[in-house]
Amino acid sequence: MQEMNPVKNKIHTMALLLILLISGCDSPAPALSPLSGDAIILAFGDSLTHGSGVQREHSYPAVLESLTGRSVINAGLPGELSRQGMARLPGLLEDYRPDLLILCHGGNDILRKLNRTVTLDNLKAMVMQAQQRGIEVVLVGVPELKLFSSKPAPLYDRLAGDLGLAYLRDTLPVLERTTSMKSDHVHLNEEGYNALAHALFDLLKDHGAL
Repeated sequence: MQEMNPVKNKIHTMALLLILLISGCDSPAPALSPLSGDAIILAFGDSLTHGSGVQREHSYPAVLESLTGRSVINAGLPGELSRQGMARLPGLLEDYRPDLLILCHGGNDILRKLNRTVTLDNLKAMVMQAQQRGIEVVLVGVPELKLFSSKPAPLYDRLAGDLGLAYLRDTLPVLERTTSMKSDHVHLNEEGYNALAHALFDLLKDHGAL
């Protein structure tokens, strides 16, 4: 195997450290309940949760499982729209009965320029589906992908604020702007998914889940 150029490797490492630093400032969100050793985390979303662009073992749910020592179910479905996710989620909640839901969804709605109010309503319905079952929710902010914004689309700020959610706000938007963390124009590479997993791990620790 060809070794990575030392300069390039240093740039990647610095970028990762920057992402992790930013993730620590994401949100002064409410406390989460401690996760027991046998707790189940459901990672729900589209291709960014599935891990498109890398092998399954390098997806963020797989890395997060290793970091937390808890079972993390990868329930990412590439190409899924929020209305489809809203219909799919209840069955997964019943099947797995998770202790925590990580919601990273809506990017395909944004790419297709669908009505943002409808997307917000669909995401809100997903959160409420979990909360009605006593499942806590961590929301991941998704950027305006076509504009490569360094901030999440406004609907995520509104959703987190309205429902008082633990919120990983800036990490994914920054990753989407960092070429060294990408496998293509939308999806992350191994380093990118690793950075996302570490940011979520830090959030869970900071908010008392771990």
